[in-house]
Amino acid sequence: MKQNYDESSFRVLKGLEPVRERPGMYTRTDSPAHIVQEVIDNAADEALAGSAKHIHVCLQRDGSVTVTDDGRGIPVGPHPEEKVPVVVLAFTRLHAGGKFNKREGNSAYAFSGGLHGVGVAVTNALSTRVEVEVRRDGKVHAVVFSEGGEQVSKLAVVGDCGRQSGTRVRVWPDPKYFDSPKVPQAEMERLLRSKAVLLPGVAVMLDVEQADGSMLSKTWRYPDGLAGYLAELAAGQDAVAPIYAAEQYASGEDESFAEGEGAAWALGWFAEAMGSESYVNLIPTVAGGTHESGLRSGVFDAVKSFIEHHALLPRGVKLQQEDVCGRMAFVLSARILDPQFQGQVKEKLNSREAVKLVAGMVRDPLEIWLNAHVEAGKAIAELSIRQALARQKNAQKVEKRKQSGVAVLPGKLTDCESTDIADNELFLVEGDSAGGSAKMARDKETQAILPLRGKVQNSWEIEPNRLFANAEIHDIAVALGVDAHTAESTPDLSNLRYGKVVIMSDADVDGAHIQTLLLTLFYRHFPALIRHGHVYIAQPPLYRVDVPAQGKKRPAKRLYALDEGELEAIRDRLAKEGFAPDKIEVGRFKGLGEMNPEQLRETAMAPATRRVLPVAERPESREQTLKLFNLLMGKGEAAGRRAWMESKGHLADADL
Repeated sequence: MKQNYDESSFRVLKGLEPVRERPGMYTRTDSPAHIVQEVIDNAADEALAGSAKHIHVCLQRDGSVTVTDDGRGIPVGPHPEEKVPVVVLAFTRLHAGGKFNKREGNSAYAFSGGLHGVGVAVTNALSTRVEVEVRRDGKVHAVVFSEGGEQVSKLAVVGDCGRQSGTRVRVWPDPKYFDSPKVPQAEMERLLRSKAVLLPGVAVMLDVEQADGSMLSKTWRYPDGLAGYLAELAAGQDAVAPIYAAEQYASGEDESFAEGEGAAWALGWFAEAMGSESYVNLIPTVAGGTHESGLRSGVFDAVKSFIEHHALLPRGVKLQQEDVCGRMAFVLSARILDPQFQGQVKEKLNSREAVKLVAGMVRDPLEIWLNAHVEAGKAIAELSIRQALARQKNAQKVEKRKQSGVAVLPGKLTDCESTDIADNELFLVEGDSAGGSAKMARDKETQAILPLRGKVQNSWEIEPNRLFANAEIHDIAVALGVDAHTAESTPDLSNLRYGKVVIMSDADVDGAHIQTLLLTLFYRHFPALIRHGHVYIAQPPLYRVDVPAQGKKRPAKRLYALDEGELEAIRDRLAKEGFAPDKIEVGRFKGLGEMNPEQLRETAMAPATRRVLPVAERPESREQTLKLFNLLMGKGEAAGRRAWMESKGHLADADL
């Protein structure tokens, strides 16, 4: 039966409905840990602002979780514009909160966990019941929300509290939204312990209600801060040098960063590699991000300077960042005014400014410490040099296997200096113009450039013995050092010259076509490269957004957007930060060749700030994938392609 498509077909999601319809867009759905963390983060923000000294979490037998702090208490008065109590807005309205006004470094939440703006509203949306109690201005205020975030009771005064203040939130997560309805105790312990580490002077407590009704209690305090925590993590490890801990934040006179931005860190070098931890405004960034890249950059520069100053580097040895940081463990706590995260669960920091911020804060203090503790510095230098020698030795072994029968490298190839396959990257760039910019933007040590003239031939139906008749395909194969092969064969990848092959084309329809042709080549004739995770696609932006300065505390900055959706999100965020739309300049890139080398490096090439997508195969869907490739790329499939486009064309995002 044919469905009607008219005005009544459109559905508008209101209030918290978007969260309940697509919970995975807003939080993790394996367990309720993240929606509970949103409440804990609010308590931690109060402590970070200097207003709370105690954070208490209780896991109850009925599956509910209570979070209590002795901060200022969520404001309970009516919002001047919405005419609704602020505490009710916080729990019922997305993109509402006290964390948007960050113009001043000393604002209420200057260094909170980000600007996603969903927070406890998501907690409320995905819970069967939420009870909120606020102690503020001598009164105890209470409000209750039911399933779906609906307000059950009006905000009411239920008692007096004298001079006490704070917030207590009890949450009953709704099991239907999560794979497991239980909050993982081990994850809660790790989270709360980290808050204690990052909040000196704050006591963090966890109570777990047992089957008999008794409470199992734990309290965390770290008087030695990050250094004490790293020492605990490294218990039993052989330390090469004493743990070094310090912190540095920007002053009001700093022209590059806002007052209070900076980092605290603890560093240790050990005989065996071990894990590290990082945080941004108390939020755990388990997937790392640009602040970790900045830390490694600052540490590498400081150690390298120490080694050069003391003439410790043997002749012929070239030090790399991984040599210095490979055996380093760290705990890093960064404070950033406007952190930008990857995804709503905030597991990875994307803020490009964090690289320069953390690197600049770490480098000079570490270099001073190394020169004041020369024996420790020499021990770290010796470990780094041993790592560099081992790396070079391994690279030489690989080089010996290459020496017989190697083809002459293509003349268009601008090769890299390093012989470390794991670090080397080959960029396949659309056109000579973009290739010229890429050559100036690249890291000469590890990044090679191969410009492609025009579009690569469709290789889906080319016979393997005729493949290299095409000059572009021949150059790609010779540059990679890998022979063409089939999916069923086991090719020899020992001569592979680059650990990553990055397809870098314009962010338009022609660029997408070139990506498709190159992916066809790799999937058909070099499938082992995809199977082993060597192929990537760069994502250069379509738009550049120039944001003017707002006084000394907010210097001018440049942002990038992949598409219209990201551009609108940036505009919305800047509007909430107080920037007038007419003051923001938006430019559209016509192609990679229009970018200057600095822009290309920042957005598509520098590992710390670029965006690249790994290409992977799904073995269980191989037949389906082959069928689709044959439909799209086969010469005799014109009629099938036309029918496919007629049925699927409405799903495409066309730039009309």
